[in-house]
Amino acid sequence: MNQHSSLATVPHVDLQRYLGTWYEVARLPMRHEPEDATDISAHYSLNEDGSVRVQNRCLRGGNLEESIGQAKPIDDSNSKLEVSFLPEGLRWIPFTKGDYWIMQLDAAYTSALVGSPDRKYLWLLARLPQMDATTRDHYIAYAQQQGFDTGPLIHTPHTGHPTG
Repeated sequence: MNQHSSLATVPHVDLQRYLGTWYEVARLPMRHEPEDATDISAHYSLNEDGSVRVQNRCLRGGNLEESIGQAKPIDDSNSKLEVSFLPEGLRWIPFTKGDYWIMQLDAAYTSALVGSPDRKYLWLLARLPQMDATTRDHYIAYAQQQGFDTGPLIHTPHTGHPTG
């Protein structure tokens, strides 16, 4: 049972404009993303069935690591997606999907704040590996207003070795 109020999302996302490469600027810690990972990027492209192919990449110990997943909008707004990173044959299992809700998105589609309604997952994304402090602080403050604990937020290092 979620004790939080429903998580606000943007009214509509143009998936065609959202596709492409995003760089992780910050995130809450999570078990499937190592804390020592750097240069984290996500590349979104459209699958033939209309779902979104998710290609996450990072550097870890100098080595490129990659995971491929699939995201599907859960309503017509395209601002709430379910993402799965399991092998294709297991993606139908209901508890294997994660929530990817787009809470804020600038008009130019250059920065986005994404979270989960249980407030466990939070990502700050941008089209470039760096984000100015004012913009970053605005998004983090908004996440706090929405009930996220941003104390353990990890600011993703980008070393000049792009993975996107």
